[in-house]
Amino acid sequence: MAGKRVLRRDGSAKTDPVSRILAPHGRLRAAINFGNAVLARKDPQTGEPGGLSAAIARDIAGRLGLPLEFLPFDSAGAVSEAAGSDAWDIAFLAVDPLRAAQIAFTEPYVLIKGSYLVPADSTFQRNEDLDRPGVRIAVGKNAAYDLYLSRTLSHATLVRAPTTPGAVDLFREEGLEAAAGVRIPLLRYAKSNPDFRVLDGHFMVIRQAMGVPLAAEKSIPFLNGYLAGIRKSGFVRNELEKSGQSDAEVAP
Repeated sequence: MAGKRVLRRDGSAKTDPVSRILAPHGRLRAAINFGNAVLARKDPQTGEPGGLSAAIARDIAGRLGLPLEFLPFDSAGAVSEAAGSDAWDIAFLAVDPLRAAQIAFTEPYVLIKGSYLVPADSTFQRNEDLDRPGVRIAVGKNAAYDLYLSRTLSHATLVRAPTTPGAVDLFREEGLEAAAGVRIPLLRYAKSNPDFRVLDGHFMVIRQAMGVPLAAEKSIPFLNGYLAGIRKSGFVRNELEKSGQSDAEVAP
């Protein structure tokens, strides 16, 4: 199987090409974005990474026989900015054409909807209503929805917070018209804060995938095959449910 350790005639171990391409430093360095609550979380007792991203990283490292190192980040933008500095070997990010200049992406394995949070008494009822002059929308800097809305909005203004969770804080503190973000956490926030609501539907579908630096692009066929297997086996669905994210959609 690709990624297995095999023995030379003298009994010493060597790693196959997939391991060498994916983990050139001899260990698998996995970037974990704690700004995406659907895919990553910290264990409150140990601080260890949990959620689907961490589970996939552990599984891949185990299959390839590699030591695993977690590298924590607080935003997807920070992960993507580090792509060209040999800081990590694999990451868990939304596919975006701007990021593709430095990152090679697999096929998506989870689909996440992007939605708007607005005050409960807001006159806005539809997502498209927000694209008008004078409307200010809080976003996490360089998050997938920031990149998408930067390309697609014609009139509204984006106001950027350093991190994805910080976008909601910025929205409240500055009295902005809306905050953009991942639909599931926004719905949970609105449920706990009745002064706010989430608009029906979504303005985008975020295609969550694995990413590797362009230098490791030859590992993508292996990773696509791996992801196809764990989608089919139920691994992705089971890990989402274990981490309380059963509302997330497994990519077909």
